[in-house]
Order: sequence, then structure tokens, then C-alpha cells
Amino acid sequence: MAGYHIVEQGEHLSSIAKDNGFRDYHTIWDDPHNAQLKKQRVNPNVIFPGDSVFIPDKEQREESRNTTKRHQFVVRKPGLKLRLVLEDLYEKPIANAKCQLIVESEIFDLISDGAGKIEHDIPLKAKTGVLVIDDEQTPANDIQIPLKIGHLDPVDRVSGQKARLNNLGYFAGEIDAQGDAEDQDQSAPADNDLENEQSASDESDAKNEQPASAEASANDEQVASGGKDDEKKEQFRSAIEEFQCDHDLKVDGLCGPVTQAKLKQVHGC
Repeated sequence: MAGYHIVEQGEHLSSIAKDNGFRDYHTIWDDPHNAQLKKQRVNPNVIFPGDSVFIPDKEQREESRNTTKRHQFVVRKPGLKLRLVLEDLYEKPIANAKCQLIVESEIFDLISDGAGKIEHDIPLKAKTGVLVIDDEQTPANDIQIPLKIGHLDPVDRVSGQKARLNNLGYFAGEIDAQGDAEDQDQSAPADNDLENEQSASDESDAKNEQPASAEASANDEQVASGGKDDEKKEQFRSAIEEFQCDHDLKVDGLCGPVTQAKLKQVHGC
């Protein structure tokens, strides 16, 4: 029966279609009930935990043919491709390198192209993998790169921004699946709003400033926790600033719409 499916971490349209008996995810993605989701997410392979996807009823198709002849029917069965681009610490392609791609229990021997790109078909429900660079001609030889397939969140989410920055080598910090998922949808503030935000923050601090008291330092555990949160935020902010500096953007440490667009472009999705 038709109904709604709530997306879980690691799911994408191809895996959801497979689970619900559809060969082609377009049957679900192009359903009018999913028009708003399609407009919001754009990429069916980059959806977000908690998104609601409408699953339509399966339709039976009939074909009229002569019973005295043999007929051939071709069933379209779209696949799922994994695309990776390998770069060294200096953002130079790791080109023409022999690699082993291990997805679930399957092993594929591959070679990156001149731009460092690797592309290969993978199972529709694949969720994990490992890429091993197995080429003595490159300093990256023997490096093993764990892969989480379908776990990339949209770029307007903190978790999606951290993942892309980390993949590009900017070390934005560990992704907190719970905390980052609950963080603000980064449609605001915009990249040029830092000064206004800082002024408002300073004014608020001045109004709420109180004399020190014994009560203020009573909960050392809470203070320590707050310190760790501040360190994580500063690491994230620093990664954004470094990315902005490298790509001639306004360096304000905020991942607003302009920075998001550039991050998505550089990362490839």
C-alpha cells in the first residue's frame, strides 16, 4: 500500500526503491507527492534523516501481443555508481593509481584516471566500503580510506558541511550525528552577516553581565562540557575560514549560502 517512509541515516533513493520493490528510483522520486522534497534536496542520493518520502503503489503493466509469436521484453534496470576523486595533501590528483575498492563483500581492482577519479557500479543497498591505494608509484601507497555510502547529508546542514570539509582535507571536526543533525538549517545567517551578529551578541552580553558569584562556578562538569563544545565550534569555524581563504570568498567563518554553493561545487555534490 502507498504511504510515507521516514529517511534514516545512510539511506538514499536507490536503496529505498530497492527495499520497496521498485527497479527504478525515479518512480518514487518523480511522484507528485515528492515534488517539494525533490525541490528541496535536488539530489536523490543526498537526502536527510527525517525526510518524508512518499512510496506509491506498484502498478501492473499490461502488453498486448500475438500468442502465435515469440516476443522479447527489455526491462530497464538502472544501477548505482560510486564516484571518488583522489587528491594528495597539495590538492594534486593521485592519477593513474592502482586501487582496490571493497564494497560489502565484493572486491574491484581499479585504476584512477588522469584527474584522480574512480567510478564503479555498486550494489543498490551498499552502505559501507574501503578504498585501498595499492600503487608503489605514489606516496599514498597502502593508504586505506573507509567509505560511508549514502551518509553524506545536504550542504545546508552542519553535518553535511563538516563531511565535505573533512573530505577536502580541512579537518572540520568529528561529525556528531545527533548534535549536528539538530543544529540549525544553515539557510541563515548569510556570509556577510557576521558583523551584525557579533554586534548583537556583544550588546546582549553587556545587558546580561552580572557580578561573579559562587553559584556561577558550582557546576564544573557543565563548564567543562561547554568548553569542549566551544572547541568543536572553533575547529569548525577555522575550517570554514581556511576554505573561504583558499577559494577567494569573504573570510567570516560562517557557512552561509555563498560558501555552501562553493563547498558543494568543489566537493562535487
